[in-house]
Amino acid sequence: MAPRALLLCVLLPLLSGQETPLVSLEDCCKDGQKRGTDNEDCASLPLISPSTMCRIVQEQCCVTVLEDTMCTTGINVAKDQGVCDSLFANTCETKTTKMCCDCCLVGKAAQEQGLPCDHSLSMGYQCGLVSRACCVHGDSDNQTQPGITSQPELPNKDDTNDNGDNSVLGDLCNGKCAHVCEGNNTCACFKGHKLKPDGRSCEDINECLLGVSNCRAGERCINTEGSFRCQREVSCGTGYELTDTNNCKDINECEAGIHNCGPELECQNTQGSFRCVPKVKCGPGYLQDALGSCIDINECVIQTSPCLRGQVCVNTAGSYTCRANVLNCGRGYHLSDDGTRCVDVDECKGPEKVCEGHGCVNQLGSYRCECETGYSFNSITRLCEDINECRHYPGRLCAHKCENILGSYQCSCTTGFKLAADGRNCDDLNECESNPCSQECANVYGSYQCYCRRGYQLSDIDGMTCEDIDECALPTGGHICSYRCHNTPGSFHCSCPVSGYTLAVNGRSCQDIDECVTGTHTCGENQSCFNVQGGFRCLSFECPNNYRRVGETAARLERSDTIRCMKSCQPNDIACVLDPTHSVSHTFISLPTFREFTRPEEIVFLRTTVPAYGSYHHLGSYDVKFDILEGNLENAFDIVKRVENGLYVGVVRQVKPLIGPVTTVLKLSMRNLTTQGDSGQNVINVHVFVSEFWF
Repeated sequence: MAPRALLLCVLLPLLSGQETPLVSLEDCCKDGQKRGTDNEDCASLPLISPSTMCRIVQEQCCVTVLEDTMCTTGINVAKDQGVCDSLFANTCETKTTKMCCDCCLVGKAAQEQGLPCDHSLSMGYQCGLVSRACCVHGDSDNQTQPGITSQPELPNKDDTNDNGDNSVLGDLCNGKCAHVCEGNNTCACFKGHKLKPDGRSCEDINECLLGVSNCRAGERCINTEGSFRCQREVSCGTGYELTDTNNCKDINECEAGIHNCGPELECQNTQGSFRCVPKVKCGPGYLQDALGSCIDINECVIQTSPCLRGQVCVNTAGSYTCRANVLNCGRGYHLSDDGTRCVDVDECKGPEKVCEGHGCVNQLGSYRCECETGYSFNSITRLCEDINECRHYPGRLCAHKCENILGSYQCSCTTGFKLAADGRNCDDLNECESNPCSQECANVYGSYQCYCRRGYQLSDIDGMTCEDIDECALPTGGHICSYRCHNTPGSFHCSCPVSGYTLAVNGRSCQDIDECVTGTHTCGENQSCFNVQGGFRCLSFECPNNYRRVGETAARLERSDTIRCMKSCQPNDIACVLDPTHSVSHTFISLPTFREFTRPEEIVFLRTTVPAYGSYHHLGSYDVKFDILEGNLENAFDIVKRVENGLYVGVVRQVKPLIGPVTTVLKLSMRNLTTQGDSGQNVINVHVFVSEFWF
């Protein structure tokens, strides 16, 4: 009888935090950008350094890539559809996408109405950038080179003029400008950069974010300092490699040495693959196989009459020869006296008795024997051999078994049958007439079967004697009786412990008597009755100081009942307020002594309302910790944390058997963890009653 799981719900507040490590800040940023490109969770990246600064750089670079991708999606929706209604801002990701879409629509509207693109609306820095970009490039195709600054386009910072007369590059601003001074104390930036609000510093323009790259379909835009580059997303396929110009080039497997041609074959490159051709060319009279080996051609077989009449063809390596044919008489002939022809030999008149016991008939070049009935002539051995009628006519001569004899056959029957009068068929033999069984006998076709009455079994020794079955000793997949079994001749009966149980209707199982329901308990008026397997317990509980009872205590406690005491502090009681324990609860469970303990048994569930978020939560990190404080006899219990339906749940399991009767109180703790430390705990006392029996 498996115990029912106990469900408890405790409200816990939302909390925060987690930290991770790293090396060079540039490497940290590159790793974050790569993981952002792969769409990984930026809030839980595997750290490459124990440095806190590296973790920050790694996470922020990852978030920047994701935000660039989201913003580009919003800009494309605004350009393609002209509306942003399809974007619902119910998550962090869609909020960024919808913001860029809305801001792009503002820029397009300004361009269509002839308003200045560099407006002074206080819509935020990133929104202003997107709005100006969509306004400036409203009439042009987005497959253009970047250049969306509000300043005039200037040469790259690496471009110089050797004559020293370039006024643009001259420093007329007394070192104020980060890139270029235009005069009149006005600064400008190199190509691919834009002037910051301070009027002197420059920052890189993210052409990919603003959708002004010229990347083709199947390519991904990657922002670089002052420019951008296009990276092919789809691989070139087998036999090709990607060049620096983003084109697919054939791989010469023969030059690279990555072919699988054997030593006898030569590699020839083809587009996307290669071929293996033989190195050696075979001469006349030879055929070349797939591995390049030369195989001799047998001209005597593949050509029709390569030699003249009266000649014999003999194959040689790469050719053949013809030889004169010498007269040779075959078997059954001999050379005539003049040696010019072959004449027949009469084997029947020879000194040897070729057909011993049978007739002989001569034939040209041979002879045959006229065999007796039941024999046949073998043309190879030239003898009369016995015919095996049983093999030649299987199942047609005898009903059961056929045995061959010289010149004939004879029939016989299997056990349980007797040969019929015709000598071929078999009749059933009734073995029960001789009373071979100790109780019941049933004749079957070709045999008989002994049967025993109920409560007896057939002997394994002779298969005829009936023996009493000791039902109490049979495993039958578990015990026949829940408690004790008493064998009787041909039957058995079960019994239960003298108190706390009663025999079930099936006569085998023991049912627990609920003394709390039948009223046979001895609990007082101020006590609650809790039924356990095989008995009952009288329980009473008082809340600790500074705690008050929640709800009324029933006179009879069920497995799912919980007695809860909540903290209730007196005014100005600072010690009570600082006490981290918010509530003290009592609950109850009755367990059997597990007879076959093969895996952990989940007995209590501590459910919380704390969600387990995955990423992009800005409310701070939080967690819940479950512990067993007291009462863990023989370490038979543990508690594990897992997530169900997005919420944290603590599961109390019995991991080792306990032999009853045993009573213990598991004192459990549920603590709320924040980045600042513990924010309080709830104590749950689980009263565990382990029965003496397994049922």
